[in-house]
Amino acid sequence: MTANVTRERAGASAPPRVLVADDHGDVLQALHLLLKTEGYHVKGVSSPDALMHALARESFDVVLIDLNYTRDTTSGREGLELLSRIRALNRDVPVVAMTAWGSIELAVDAMRTGVDDFIQKPWDNDQLLRHLRTHIEQGRAQRRRQGSLDSTQPGELAAAREIQRNLLPTTVPATQGLQVSAFWEPAGDVGGDFYDGAALGDSSVWLCIGDAAGKGISAALLMASVQSMVRSSARARLDPAALCASVNRELCTQMTSGRFVTFFFCVYDGATRRLVYANAGHNPPFLVRGGEVTARLSRGGPVLGVFPQSQFDSGEVQLEDGDRLVLFTDGITEARNPSGSEFGEDRLEQVVAAAPQMSARALTDRILSATRSFSGGAFEDDATLIVIGVRS
Repeated sequence: MTANVTRERAGASAPPRVLVADDHGDVLQALHLLLKTEGYHVKGVSSPDALMHALARESFDVVLIDLNYTRDTTSGREGLELLSRIRALNRDVPVVAMTAWGSIELAVDAMRTGVDDFIQKPWDNDQLLRHLRTHIEQGRAQRRRQGSLDSTQPGELAAAREIQRNLLPTTVPATQGLQVSAFWEPAGDVGGDFYDGAALGDSSVWLCIGDAAGKGISAALLMASVQSMVRSSARARLDPAALCASVNRELCTQMTSGRFVTFFFCVYDGATRRLVYANAGHNPPFLVRGGEVTARLSRGGPVLGVFPQSQFDSGEVQLEDGDRLVLFTDGITEARNPSGSEFGEDRLEQVVAAAPQMSARALTDRILSATRSFSGGAFEDDATLIVIGVRS
């Protein structure tokens, strides 16, 4: 089924259309009254299936959903599943999530799954209305920009892509006994994925990978801003946890609601084979040793750009000869086949575990070949992959 793309209705004063999903009738009634009083056109539904039915047939400026339904009343898992279904059907409509069981972990999971904002119950009316207005205005502005982008000359888009490509390192940094191979491909002309790295002047190098929320020009601008912050902090030789905290604080002063960055940063010492890292809400990289994935590098903290006071920890791994580290963005694992199934982390793990002796370059090619074969050759989202190999 093809979803209706959210469209701008004629006239700037057209009432915003809001789709509200909650399994409590009193909540639906209260939200309907609040929003209708503010001039919104409101459609209320009480189940995930009813929401999907409405979203497939009508256009909305914003979707407001509860994360907890009758099957699951505390963890938010059912709401996260619903978010995945929404994004599979419509990747553009702004989604604001509400729950009475809020936590930083749930908020981060919701944002990684595709939510644009997070409101905790009981809500403050003024705050809720302010957030909804922001996302409605941003969504409409994004659609206007997309319309302008659609009319942009091909040569201008090619130039933008070339500029973004030039922001990535021309050579992948390496040190004694270390192989590094990288791949980057935006879903459109430009995108929000990035990787970077440089030598630190001794036997050490730093590497990072990140995924800025969103698509197109806005994600590319966010990516460039984060990359600049990271390079500045890396030159100051901050340890990974301190670097994440520094970039996060600066980013929080610039971010609009609902935007965030997942990020992984590491420093490798070729003399000791010691790798120190911090993971800011990113897909945990695989450590492959002896033909199996022996660890996922997940220690760190939440995504960047959301919580100014977030704390981060550094993790440490002692690497050995023959080890492989596989860093990736969700464009790799979320590649879909014609039936809609995702490539997934389990398939990725099987691919990398089956090739323990391959060079970093050969393993990169093997992963991309498997992913493209599964998905029919195309990535739906920006895709970035880094493979690190340790050799004597």
